[in-house]
Amino acid sequence: MKAVVFLADGFEECEALITVDILRRAGVETVMASVMDRRQVESSRNIKVIADAMASDVDFDSADLIVLPGGRLGTENMAKSSIVAEKCREFAQAGGKYLAAICAAPSLPASMGLLEGKKATCHPDFEGHMAGAALTGTGVAVDGNIITGQGLGATFDFAFQLVSMLVSEECAEQIKKAICYKK
Repeated sequence: MKAVVFLADGFEECEALITVDILRRAGVETVMASVMDRRQVESSRNIKVIADAMASDVDFDSADLIVLPGGRLGTENMAKSSIVAEKCREFAQAGGKYLAAICAAPSLPASMGLLEGKKATCHPDFEGHMAGAALTGTGVAVDGNIITGQGLGATFDFAFQLVSMLVSEECAEQIKKAICYKK
């Protein structure tokens, strides 16, 4: 299994890095891919992170999942990337591939009509940007191969949902136990 987590300046660091951490613990090859013109990306709280690769250099054919972390500015910067737009369309419509977005980021696939009639969630501040989606207001929403998360507070549940879908529910439960996750 392989996942690609897009990073753009202004990304919400916990939503990105917790998801990367949990996916890697599950044995999912996880690539942090910068959509900026450099590998060093600055988070919404001014934390500098070095991406594993430039998005333009990633082999998406071998990827099973793409993840769009939130952050208002990060989402705006991802929206400027033709690679993000292309891969959102491709993964949303491809069998056996998954598109995941959390917080502000579900507004991106929504703006492309990819969430039309689908159950989805996002940060409450972005609900007005989710035209056509059937908003659940839950921490995590799954509709077919599209997984959305509400925000930072739902990041662990979001990441565990991805592991359950990509690897197994049992693997997600083992990681919860190993990291002392309580809900």
